[in-house]
Amino acid sequence: MSDIQLAFAMMALLLVLMGFRIPIALSMLGCGAFGYTLLAGWPALLQYLGTTPVSKFSTYDLSVVPLFLLMGELATRAGITAELFRTCNKWVGHMKGGLAMAAVAGCAAFGAICGSSLATASTMGKVALPEMKRLNYAGGLSAGSLAAGGTLGILIPPSMVLIIFAVLTEQNIAKMFIAAFIPGFMAAFGYLLAIAIYVRLFPDSGPRGEKTSWREKIRSMRDVWHISLIFLIVLGGIYLGFFTPTEAAAVGVFLTAVLAYTHGKMGLAQFRDSLIKTAVSSAMIFFIVLGADLFSVFIALSHLPAAGVELIQNSSLSPYVILILMLLTYLVLGCFLDSLAMILLTIPIYYPIVMAMDFGLSPQDAGIWFGILALVVVEVGLITPPVGMNVFIIKSFDRTLPLSTCFKGVIPFLISDVVRVGLLVAFPPITLALVHLLA
Repeated sequence: MSDIQLAFAMMALLLVLMGFRIPIALSMLGCGAFGYTLLAGWPALLQYLGTTPVSKFSTYDLSVVPLFLLMGELATRAGITAELFRTCNKWVGHMKGGLAMAAVAGCAAFGAICGSSLATASTMGKVALPEMKRLNYAGGLSAGSLAAGGTLGILIPPSMVLIIFAVLTEQNIAKMFIAAFIPGFMAAFGYLLAIAIYVRLFPDSGPRGEKTSWREKIRSMRDVWHISLIFLIVLGGIYLGFFTPTEAAAVGVFLTAVLAYTHGKMGLAQFRDSLIKTAVSSAMIFFIVLGADLFSVFIALSHLPAAGVELIQNSSLSPYVILILMLLTYLVLGCFLDSLAMILLTIPIYYPIVMAMDFGLSPQDAGIWFGILALVVVEVGLITPPVGMNVFIIKSFDRTLPLSTCFKGVIPFLISDVVRVGLLVAFPPITLALVHLLA
């Protein structure tokens, strides 16, 4: 068996292990260690395990992960989703489909300080789904808008997946955050437009809510101004150069903890639980990163990325065709992998190939652009049938809602996503404009 054949065999074994529900970190670590040993021998593997974990996890960039995770935990426990939803509903609830629009807007606002798609869908679903049911919203529109809105949690900065991508590819985290801003805004706007078109085609699916006065609208902003302030301080501090991402995360943790305490939702027990859950999540992510790093080293030793680059350079296919084929594989992988696993599994192979192709961009711009594209398509995978994790989360809040209805409900949002991905692929400056402006 050649080195490249061994690489494909280990990738197939990795998928089989994950299919048997073996943890992704353990699967990647085991396959990477076995392949590394066959190619370089036991002494080389032991030397790697004796030095790399310490050097990998003592890097300053990774310190941002537990801080943003803690910030998300505190934001979830602060109970601010109800306030976000009520405020958004005051502004757009009187429109047809306004409650669904308020849910999407609330998800976008919560995602700006949470960074987790699953947490965003879960917390907003608990608040918005009963209200939608009370106002006789169609089940498909309710589930679709909440599942799609939840995906904004990993696209709108701060995003754990984006941070891990930046660390793995040695990209600047602040620039990745900046690059994600416009695609994130496009996602939120596209979902609102999809709702508006859907309720025009099916008028009974999203009835109007109560109309509110301008005084009530403005008064409702008093309930969410602190959330906007945290967002502006954290991300504004990064963009303006006042903070590094790690320092901004620390500031965000402090401000979110104050917010949770002043809301009466944060006692000593709740704070302890947040710390424990953050520690568990951080350990899980770091273990996955270690497994992915060892698997990446094995893949590099097998010369599979170099062979892929050579194959593509000798083919007649356009770089954009290759890129689209790569992005399509994320939709397939999304059927049985979560977002972080997809990124960690594919980046060792895809990233070198993308960097070797000519898109008319500098290497740094190409890396940032591909990272955002990968994140956007991974986000789409969270609502793509037959296994969209966000859809199952929303379904769990209403057992009477058929799963087929939920997946039908996400179709308008998937159409919006396809249009958005097409624009981002065709026009890289959309992603890179703010990066160049604020550089």
